Amino acid sequence: MSNVIHSSPTAPAGRHVAQRATLSDALDARRDTLRGTSGRLAYYADTTATGRPLVLIHSINAAPSSYELRPLFEHYRGKRPVYSLELPGFGHSERPARRYTPELFATAINEFLEQVVDAPADLLALSLSSEFAARAALTAPARVTSLTLISPTGFTSRELPSERTGHRLRRILTLPLLGRALYALVASRPSIRHYLGRSFTGAPPQALIDYAHATSHQPGAHHAPLHFLSTLLFTRKARERLYSRLTDLPVLVIADRDPYIDFTALPDFLADHPNWRSETLAPHLGLPHWEHPEATIATLDAFWTES
Repeated sequence: MSNVIHSSPTAPAGRHVAQRATLSDALDARRDTLRGTSGRLAYYADTTATGRPLVLIHSINAAPSSYELRPLFEHYRGKRPVYSLELPGFGHSERPARRYTPELFATAINEFLEQVVDAPADLLALSLSSEFAARAALTAPARVTSLTLISPTGFTSRELPSERTGHRLRRILTLPLLGRALYALVASRPSIRHYLGRSFTGAPPQALIDYAHATSHQPGAHHAPLHFLSTLLFTRKARERLYSRLTDLPVLVIADRDPYIDFTALPDFLADHPNWRSETLAPHLGLPHWEHPEATIATLDAFWTES
């Protein structure tokens, strides 16, 4: 726990502190910082209750943050120790110009589990971060009691571009002028409203849109999303390389429909992996904890009780 740096509103002014001052907290909870090999990581925590810890991991897109997990954090705070980690390049975590990789994000999760949580935990991840969570669980299985994946990537019938193509895309997207111009388009308020709107059967909450816009306009906010757009944050053959190797860990998938991916390969995968189970909680478009919070919580509680 020696690497944990507690945030303080009276800290000396500096570049990172100035960045924090421009972005409000995603959750009404204590925000602290961990410094490890993956950089300076921010996280929210409520440890007023006892029990098995719950760790929440946001998705990856142009403007993710712990706000995406707000309904779950708010429900479980005071009932069990609950944490929400902000991955490198997002939220209040450090956002340097660096190479962002699946290994980097998995390392961040493992460092957080080891140095902050320090007890076997239930891990819940959204969308592409499901792959990072699975990678982390494979690296350090003793730190993860169960894994919940909401609208996970890796079960689609669509083929990803080759890694060679991904490297070419990354070189192009990280060109300073081109990358910043492209990011300015995808992080504009109309664009954020459009893309979030596609993830809700009804209108997305205005507060979610507002926070997504705010976090996407922090210094360095473009670096990680441009690596995401290159497709190199996706693991090729994720089912074989990641998911199928989780043979002993209880895994729950919650997936109905998603405008950006499909789950065509999921039924056959589930039939071959008895430690995996799934629920649809239909209808939703990738964010059931926002659209059906009570059903989502009931499903999670039942799964964790049996895990």
